Amino acid sequence: MTQAIVVEGLRKKFGAREVLHGLNFAVEPGTVFGVIGPNGAGKTTIMRCLLDIIRPSAGSISVLGQDPRQAGTALRRRIGYLPGELHLENRTTGRRVLEHFAAISGPVEQRHVDELAERLNLDLDRQTRKLSKGNKQKLGLLQAFMHKPELLVLDEPTSGLDPLVQQVFHAMVREAVDEGATVFLSSHVLSEVQQAADAVAILRDGEIVTVSTVEALRTAAVRQLRFSSTGTEPHDVGALLARVPGVANVAVREIKADGHVAGAVEATATLSGRVQPLVQELARLNLMDLVLEEPDLEEAVLTLYIGQPVGNSESPGSAQTPAHGHRPGPRAEGAHRA
Repeated sequence: MTQAIVVEGLRKKFGAREVLHGLNFAVEPGTVFGVIGPNGAGKTTIMRCLLDIIRPSAGSISVLGQDPRQAGTALRRRIGYLPGELHLENRTTGRRVLEHFAAISGPVEQRHVDELAERLNLDLDRQTRKLSKGNKQKLGLLQAFMHKPELLVLDEPTSGLDPLVQQVFHAMVREAVDEGATVFLSSHVLSEVQQAADAVAILRDGEIVTVSTVEALRTAAVRQLRFSSTGTEPHDVGALLARVPGVANVAVREIKADGHVAGAVEATATLSGRVQPLVQELARLNLMDLVLEEPDLEEAVLTLYIGQPVGNSESPGSAQTPAHGHRPGPRAEGAHRA
């Protein structure tokens, strides 16, 4: 099956300043591929190159098996696009905006539009100039999804949405993927990508630090460990933890009650890596209490941002991991090229 997106050696310069430095990655059909990075990392520039809104300075791009520079409007009708900044005509209604988009993207089922509007709690007959930022974002999402495209390209899709609507959005993404669509989304919020994506590319200063699954990032991230046990000396507990791969920052102390040793020890440590070896060693102890916190993915990604790879990392600019494909959506004003 043809990969939904293939990017090889992608470079982009604005004047003398290069903002993308030879990116390589591929996205398989039917998956959600997330790009996460701080503002200014190059996420929006990648998307605009994919959609031929701007042209690369070097490298090649294939979108749904075609070169976006040559494919024209026929390819764009197969894509749903939500730009990071959605500019709408103010003197009209949401319904008229969608009618305009539908005329560009091709056939749209009105029933499907109404269903999406109801799920998003969006009044389509309200003037766009009266819409809040969140409701404008809902309108942008609706125009991207409404024609059931093969590929969705979504730039910061949950910006301005309240938590309940974010959950609706994630459900819409999974439903689109279940119907065979591919989703390419960007964010600077890890939790958003974590919840939606099958694979994640970490972008820093125009380079890909790593491409990984969310589960691989989770496995590599640091967990906080705390437990107490009886019948074991502190140095024996320390020695036991030293045998576990990925355990660090070990501290063991005797538990005292009323100023006397209570015959128990308490230990704290950090764990980066697999849990199973830890569980096997802890099974040797008479545990009184055990807490193993969820991995701190934010910390893992921040570590990657400052240049210390975690997990399945590859050299910057050379990462390539397939992700599990949708049609271009109607144009938002100022977002698509004609």
